[in-house]
Amino acid sequence: MPKLKTHKGTRARFRVSGSGKVMRMYGRRNNFRRKKRKPITVKFGRTVPVSSAHAETIRTLLAGQK
Repeated sequence: MPKLKTHKGTRARFRVSGSGKVMRMYGRRNNFRRKKRKPITVKFGRTVPVSSAHAETIRTLLAGQK
């Protein structure tokens, strides 16, 4: 069976933490940034875990990554 290739769009959007959780950034970060409240823009800088329903699919798309 051939090697799995990493899905490049997934690689750009998700990271795997040291403990093995799939992490993502918040969406809607760049549109109308001046209007957003400061706590909201601070929250956008953080990563959050992906829901368990999607984590396995994302892990499969990242399978080729070292």
